Amino acid sequence: MISWFEKICPNVVQLGWDGDAGWGTSIFQTLFMTFWAVIFGGILGIIFGVLLVITKDDGIRPNKFWYNVCDKLVSIFRAIPFVILLAFVAPVTQKIVGTQIGMKAALVPLTLGVFPFYARQVQVALESVDAGKVEAAQSIGATVSDIIFDVYLRESRSELIRVSTVTIISLIGLTAMAGAIGAGGLGNTAISYGYNRFNNDVTWVATILVIILIFIVQIVGDFFAKRMNHQNR
Repeated sequence: MISWFEKICPNVVQLGWDGDAGWGTSIFQTLFMTFWAVIFGGILGIIFGVLLVITKDDGIRPNKFWYNVCDKLVSIFRAIPFVILLAFVAPVTQKIVGTQIGMKAALVPLTLGVFPFYARQVQVALESVDAGKVEAAQSIGATVSDIIFDVYLRESRSELIRVSTVTIISLIGLTAMAGAIGAGGLGNTAISYGYNRFNNDVTWVATILVIILIFIVQIVGDFFAKRMNHQNR
């Protein structure tokens, strides 16, 4: 089996597991960028998503100024192509992490690239909560924080998990472009060591690994979304 694989995928075997271009290194880089960008981008996305819902005209704390600020900020960052964003925020990246290249440097543009998308998803998820439940909470004197955590976020848990799954999958795609600033990852392996060198076997294996990662995220996300949906009932 091993000799057969070495015969049909010689370039894959040649890259090895360790080293700067090894498969283990590429997988780690993809997981590292995805995990931390999910954490930072997720926090920003939830904050902006909540603010967009509660500060709108019919929200629990209407505030036209802050709604417009959040709305325009999210729209602007969503409009910037990620490849351009990598260069656009380079000075900010330098200030935050001390470098403009590598995995850690990629976290800044990845976070800024994913948070506006997630913020809109969160906004839609929270707006799907029954308005009657919000009004009922207000009628018994619930505070703003009570309504946010006990009504909006609690009642939309299943939908939030679904949109989070979609966001993570999109983020995995963005990590492929992060290779433009030396961040590495499976996407970079597919392009730099596969496509650019005409090593089709490397491109295929890298693509298959990304697909497997996406399937895992989708399966786990669907499982928890269904579980939360049943609990809400």
